[in-house]
Amino acid sequence: EVELRFKRSRNVRATPTLPLRATVAARASSRVAEIVLEDEFAAGDYELELDALPGNPAARPDLGFQYRVPFEYARVRVDQGPGGGFSHDDAQNYYAVDFALPVGTPILASRAGTVMQVESDFEKASLNREKFGGRANFIRILHDDGSMAVYAHLQWDGVQVRVGQRVQQGQRIGLSGNTGFSTGPHLHFVIQANRGMQLAAIPFRMFGPLGELKFPSGR
Repeated sequence: EVELRFKRSRNVRATPTLPLRATVAARASSRVAEIVLEDEFAAGDYELELDALPGNPAARPDLGFQYRVPFEYARVRVDQGPGGGFSHDDAQNYYAVDFALPVGTPILASRAGTVMQVESDFEKASLNREKFGGRANFIRILHDDGSMAVYAHLQWDGVQVRVGQRVQQGQRIGLSGNTGFSTGPHLHFVIQANRGMQLAAIPFRMFGPLGELKFPSGR
């Protein structure tokens, strides 16, 4: 989804009127507006701002889908659950779960989907949220119902899939790590949906070898 608006304008108008939002398909282009002079005999100029957010705001995620645990261990400590005050206190991370995993643990796809975004070239970790809050290595996978899974804090060079690749549930996709805004090695797992130029975490059901997982709230 994109949002287009004038940062400044003089003697121009847009059709449709700005600001506007539009949805553009993956790896596609789309004309969302046309800008013309209001007075064709006078000079005009403008500057645009464009924001983009992954996902389709019209998606309706299946809240009853059963995700599998994204690793092979039967028992793993949860360092931070939904609503955790350390870093799960915003809309896009509220229902996230942090699994304590050693660096280099194979990470598996919790659900089939298409790889949407990857980042794998960051190797540092810090508690400086301002500098490291958005720097973790991660994989974002788009599911058939429009929801998206994010697997974050992966090891440097630990992404083992590529953008556009179709993956199956249980397929190995990367290696856990300790990168970005982090207190220690772990996997940050969250399901998100686009709610209209805003990413929002959504609740999910997850099953492992011992049955359904019940996540604690807070930290």
